[in-house]
Amino acid sequence: MTRIKRGYIARRRRTKIRLFTSSFRGAHSRLTRTITQQKIRALVSSHRDRDKQKRNFRRLWITRINAVIRETGVSYSYSKLIHDLYKRQLLLNRKILAQIAISNRNCLYLISNEIRRKEVDWKEYTGKI
Repeated sequence: MTRIKRGYIARRRRTKIRLFTSSFRGAHSRLTRTITQQKIRALVSSHRDRDKQKRNFRRLWITRINAVIRETGVSYSYSKLIHDLYKRQLLLNRKILAQIAISNRNCLYLISNEIRRKEVDWKEYTGKI
């Protein structure tokens, strides 16, 4: 029986995986079996950490907003600000509020004071306390 030479498909698949792991250290970029394991591990980590990154940024924005808001009023907090924003139907998300808090604190002070003042005016107008 004549010898059948294998094609280039397996080699092409391995080189494609090698290109993905070319920046890894040691055997993780040289040996085929460990290359495939490390590729799977890297993709799982990147998928998991995308969600974790969203959570971490949200926590950072909330912390920044809360720090700036608590400087202004003694009894005013982040949760009250967000509650008042929703009641006034202002469409400012946490990312935008955090950017305002960092770049221009006076603007955030104006927003929070305006919301609180309208709340007081509304209670006086309706007769509710």
